[in-house]
Amino acid sequence: MGQLQRHGHFEMDNNWRSTESRKESPLCNRDTRFWARKSDTRKCTRNVQETLTLKMVSSQPKYDLIREVGRGSYGVVYEAVIRKTSARVAVKKIRCHAPENVELALREFWALSSIKSQHPNVIHLEECILQKDGMVQKMSHGSNSSLYLQLVETSLKGEIAFDPRSAYYLWFVMDFCDGGDMNEYLLSRKPNRKTNTSFMLQLSSALAFLHKNQIIHRDLKPDNILISQSRLDTNDLEPTLKVADFGLSKVCSASGQNPEEPVSVNKCFLSTACGTDFYMAPEVWEGHYTAKADIFALGIIIWAMLERITFIDTETKKELLGSYVKQGTEIVPVGEALLENPKMELLIPVKKKSMNGRMKQLIKEMLAANPQDRPDAFELELRLVQIAFKDSSWET
Repeated sequence: MGQLQRHGHFEMDNNWRSTESRKESPLCNRDTRFWARKSDTRKCTRNVQETLTLKMVSSQPKYDLIREVGRGSYGVVYEAVIRKTSARVAVKKIRCHAPENVELALREFWALSSIKSQHPNVIHLEECILQKDGMVQKMSHGSNSSLYLQLVETSLKGEIAFDPRSAYYLWFVMDFCDGGDMNEYLLSRKPNRKTNTSFMLQLSSALAFLHKNQIIHRDLKPDNILISQSRLDTNDLEPTLKVADFGLSKVCSASGQNPEEPVSVNKCFLSTACGTDFYMAPEVWEGHYTAKADIFALGIIIWAMLERITFIDTETKKELLGSYVKQGTEIVPVGEALLENPKMELLIPVKKKSMNGRMKQLIKEMLAANPQDRPDAFELELRLVQIAFKDSSWET
């Protein structure tokens, strides 16, 4: 399939695109350095180096902010180093000036802070700092802090519940990924079977981990999958993927009958239609879905990765990995097309010899119009492992 154009987003904007005004923060001492993101073709116009000081812990700065790597209406992301260890981290600064920003930030915080263990393919939240004007405090889930409760109230009511004259910020300290996102990495290289296999296994493992921890991501797409290359020692090793951007995620609560028993994400029904249209399952468009919507999104990603199916987002002019259905001269998201015609037969594979019979069957099941016909994340992980290690070639 060729590169076709289509507006691709049905979501609250949590991408780093717009130009937010720069304001001085009492946490930061601003100096000179700014670099644009590697994939950003804009010229670097100024430099920034900042120091993030956690005053409630120590009078000494804890992080040095080295360079800005992303910016948008949701916030700013920096590469930073921990002063004591010189370890690199990412610091996301979120301005809590609108209810939608607060809701996105709290959803990400609740999801990442609910995870009690780490997974190599899921972004890790080191800590979250809440700032009000010149005051800062470490934020914890379920805190009775008045500042935290004001943010929760803002999210629930959909209106600012604190003095709008005060400047509220959340600072997320997370893993730093130095390889861009999955789009940038794959589309700047020739197709590679070993890389494809590695990425599928990593993504299925990450999704099984999230669903085991009762988290439905709801916005899986290549833009939200980051690449870490810093641990590569030889050319034989593949980079590490990190599922990120949990601003639209949902943590499923325990069942009412037995609060001690975690709820199955495949029985947790959600009604908010959210995500990015090319990766949305048909039932998401209707507003009645479970974690099986994540399976559908991953099916779109894997299919597009194996066959290098791309389109051009007319808003950003960026080439994106994503499979679709062509109707005349228009391209339509697969989920939208299946909603209109659940019996539609998807043309998988588009290219001959791009995948074997077992892979073809699995992708078709992942993209089934009926979510009950899709494998769950645990079955998916097992089947991909079996395909990867039983097949010596994708071309059988």
